[in-house]
Amino acid sequence: MARLWPSMTQDTQPTLTPTSLQQIDAYWRAANYLSVGQMYLCDNPLLKRPLALTDVKRMLLGHWGTTPGQNFIYAHLNRVINKYDLDMIYVSGPGHGGPAVVANTYLEGSYSEVYPDISRDEAGLQKLFLQFSFPGGIPSHASPECPGSIHEGGELGYSLSHAFGAVFDNPGLVVACVVGDGETGPLATAWHSNKFLDPVTDGAVLPILHLNGYKIANPTVLARISREELEQLLRGYGWTPCFVEGSDPALMHEAMATALDAAVEQIRAFLAGRQDRRPDGAAALADDRARIAQGMDRAEGRRWQAGRRQLSRAPSAGLRSIEASRPSRTAGRLDEELPAPRSCSTPGAG
Repeated sequence: MARLWPSMTQDTQPTLTPTSLQQIDAYWRAANYLSVGQMYLCDNPLLKRPLALTDVKRMLLGHWGTTPGQNFIYAHLNRVINKYDLDMIYVSGPGHGGPAVVANTYLEGSYSEVYPDISRDEAGLQKLFLQFSFPGGIPSHASPECPGSIHEGGELGYSLSHAFGAVFDNPGLVVACVVGDGETGPLATAWHSNKFLDPVTDGAVLPILHLNGYKIANPTVLARISREELEQLLRGYGWTPCFVEGSDPALMHEAMATALDAAVEQIRAFLAGRQDRRPDGAAALADDRARIAQGMDRAEGRRWQAGRRQLSRAPSAGLRSIEASRPSRTAGRLDEELPAPRSCSTPGAG
């Protein structure tokens, strides 16, 4: 059974209505079919006749393991975008996850708008299937050809960096970044990018770790550690983890909807709260910090010069002698040497 958001109890009203649950599940299954068709089929896209060996591609390339999970996430993100009127983009990190993003952009219609020859009918569907990971077609990962692409999936490690880059100086944007558990190297460092977000001028990043346990040929690093260790790791990075897991689609849909609603509401509350942090207050604070830093540099320089003179006379005198040797005009405390900081009355500045 899926572990729901911590605030949800057995008596909580379901997040999804029966109609919403049915629609999301239908969308997810359609995206899954479009994905598997891209990987396997070169003909007979609607299976109007019994499947034959000639309908199947002779060489298969594309990871099914990441695809249904990404389709699941994409469907639920569409729901919260409509519910909360979000300005949100989707970054696909897992390698060879191209079938998912192509399937969803085709299903929602944007793919055919950019490529009219890939029409929303049986003929267009056959072209869509045939072109995937095929000579003269498209790659098996999220590539620049995909409408709206800013990140080439399969680079294995840069998804979070690109997500944060997208929200810098873009305060209205939320980036949902699907992180593959096979992504290593730069990704391990990119978890720390939350330290660089400015609450006044930047948007928000919602990382979604797709922990399906395996990469191309063996288990992933994050799949080899316990739940407790994984949660501690993410909290150490500065994130508040929420686990959504299970195998029953109905339970998973409800769990994911509940988790995303809670996450989006927290993000919206945070973004709304920053309205009290006026840029002029932030600029005043930054100016004060710059003046303090300059004062400290000057004070450190004077102490260094005084220390050189003292050490030339008594090398073993130590720090106490260095401080005692300072000229009388700088004999006061450090806070007396520095310019007094201006008070900043702007709520929340700092």
